[in-house]
Amino acid sequence: MKVILLKDVKGVGKKSEIVNVKDGYGANFLIPRGLAVAYSEKALEILNQQKADEKEQIRIATENAKALAEKLKNITVEFTANCGSDGRMFGTISTKQIEQELKAKFNIDIDKRKIISKTAVDRLGYTKLQIELYKGVIGEINVHVSEKK
Repeated sequence: MKVILLKDVKGVGKKSEIVNVKDGYGANFLIPRGLAVAYSEKALEILNQQKADEKEQIRIATENAKALAEKLKNITVEFTANCGSDGRMFGTISTKQIEQELKAKFNIDIDKRKIISKTAVDRLGYTKLQIELYKGVIGEINVHVSEKK
């Protein structure tokens, strides 16, 4: 029996693959559980349309991420922090604080887990942080920390 897989099935194949399985396995296990549909020209046509739609969505999301990366280049997020007498900052600026500041001042919604820079914002001055906006699209943002008076 030929089936088109709707999800990854261990030992059988990946999503969107057309595979041959035994009749009983396909009819009694894969199809009733929504893991596959029986192969037909109409099912193949629907699969091809879904793949085309998915590629278009990926293209649009990539373009939006690139536009946001360009916008982020010109943005500097400002913070103030308490400092000791030697000029060293107490604590760090967290990714959550950066996320909230971007949302509040620039109306840019970025998940804090997307900030991929491993350098902590723990000193006065400017720090550049990298943000993964989409697969393969990385933006950069400036964070400026000044001393609280």
